[in-house]
Amino acid sequence: MLKFAANLSFLFAEHPFLDRFARAAAAGFRGVEYMFPYAHAKEEIAERLRAHGLEQVLFNLPAGDWEAGERGLGCLPGREAEFRQGVELALEYALTLGCRRLNCLAGLAPAGAVEAAEVEAAEVEAELRATFIANLRWAHAKLAPHGIELLAEPINSRVDMPGFWLDRPAKGLEVLAEAGVGRLQYDLYHAQIMEGDLTRFLERHLAAIGHLQIADNPGRHEPGSGEIHYPYLFRRLAELGYDGWIGCEYKPAASTEAGLGWLAAARDI
Repeated sequence: MLKFAANLSFLFAEHPFLDRFARAAAAGFRGVEYMFPYAHAKEEIAERLRAHGLEQVLFNLPAGDWEAGERGLGCLPGREAEFRQGVELALEYALTLGCRRLNCLAGLAPAGAVEAAEVEAAEVEAELRATFIANLRWAHAKLAPHGIELLAEPINSRVDMPGFWLDRPAKGLEVLAEAGVGRLQYDLYHAQIMEGDLTRFLERHLAAIGHLQIADNPGRHEPGSGEIHYPYLFRRLAELGYDGWIGCEYKPAASTEAGLGWLAAARDI
C-alpha cells in the first residue's frame, strides 16, 4: 500500500500552520512534511505530531533568505559557513521531531552565470558543482550517524524557480553519484516539466530515489487536474515495490478537503 504525506506548506493553507496537523490527521494522512519548520519551536511541532499520531516525514535544510528570493545555499560559494549552521539547526529539529529525511536545496545560480561567455560559464558551473558536492558530503557526515538521510531535489527552472541550479533529475543523479552520498527527492511535477518520461525514470532509478512528491501539471494542483496520469503511475510504483513516502506538495484548486477524491482510490492500489 502506498503511503501519502500531507505537505503542510501547501495543503490546509487556509488554517494557521500548527492547526494543519489536526486537519491532516482528520483527512486520513499519517505522515506530514513541509518546507521549513524553523519559524516554530520544535517542541511545539513535536507535540502536534504526538497529539495526532503523525510521522514527520521530511523538511528542507534552511535555504537562506527566502523572503528576499533565495532558494537554497547548497551550491553557493562563500556561503559554506551559513550552510553548515543550517545543517546543525535542521539536525536539532529532526532529532526532536523524529524526522529521518532532510532535503538540501541547491539554490539559484548567481546572477549572470547563464549569460556569461562560454568559458566563464563553464568555470562558474564547475565551481557551483564543486561547492554543492562538498556541502552534500559535509551534511551527510553530520546527519548519517543519527540515521538521517540526506536528499537533493531537482526543481524546474522553466516555471517555478527560474535560475535554480539543480533543475533536472538526470543532473541530480550525476551530482549525487559524484558526491557519493545522498539520494534523490523526485518531484514528479518538476520532473514532468523538465524531462518527462516519468515511468522509465522510476523504473530505472527507483533505488536512487529516497522520497517522492506529487502535483499535476499544468497548474500544480491535485492529481487528476492535469496531464499526468497518476492512477497509472501509482499502480506502477506499487508493482515496483516502492515503500517510501509520497509527499502531496500541490496547490488545491479549491479547499484541500474538496480535492482529496483522488486519495481514496490511490490508497486502494
